[in-house]
Amino acid sequence: MLLRQGEARDHEIDRQLACILAGIAGALNTAAFHAAGFFSANMTGNVSSLSDHAALGQWWVSAFYFAIIVVFVFGSTTSTLLINAGCRRTIRSIYAITILAEAVLMVVLGLAEWSIPSMDRGPVLIIGLSFLMGFQNAVVTRISGARVRATHVSGMSTDIGIEFGMLLDIIRGREPDVELAPYSAKLRLHVQTVLSFLAGGVAGMVVYQAIGTRLLFAAAVLLFAMAITSIIRARTQSNPISIP
Repeated sequence: MLLRQGEARDHEIDRQLACILAGIAGALNTAAFHAAGFFSANMTGNVSSLSDHAALGQWWVSAFYFAIIVVFVFGSTTSTLLINAGCRRTIRSIYAITILAEAVLMVVLGLAEWSIPSMDRGPVLIIGLSFLMGFQNAVVTRISGARVRATHVSGMSTDIGIEFGMLLDIIRGREPDVELAPYSAKLRLHVQTVLSFLAGGVAGMVVYQAIGTRLLFAAAVLLFAMAITSIIRARTQSNPISIP
């Protein structure tokens, strides 16, 4: 899932990656809202809230929404710089290494949550997760050639509408020169991604209520397993072992 890039990937690999990362993002986004009342990955909603509070002159709240947006962008920037550096050095497993870095940072955030006073945990959780969601979203966007986004539900919902409309016209014979299969595959990809985000949100709420911020460690374990599997596969394929 984390080795092939762009056109070398097929829809099945994209679906697997999208469903896993969207599920994790949905879980963390919902848990963060339950814990602190802010979304860590919903930049559309955060920009709207920023404008609303700014119009009302609520500058401290506006500043926090602004910080969420800036940190999300910074996470995406950091991920991109790491990926670019790996690509320049022809590190085949750079996307897996980036996901591994996300897992490590998630553990650090979880430990920070345990070590700071309870009154400060909400803002730290939101800011930390905003960075990680931007970081993760950049990975899946880059590796899929922008076909997949783990947190951009508005964009994916728009794509679902476009692809469904195209399928209706193709089925009715209004687009005779357009093939059905590519649009059908993209429709399945985006529908499954949105459903994974939804399911992850439900699961995240249930798990967070049961174990609290230990949810961060559970998510980190999933990311770690995904990354390590791809790193090992990359090394095995690049250094095949001869069996006599």
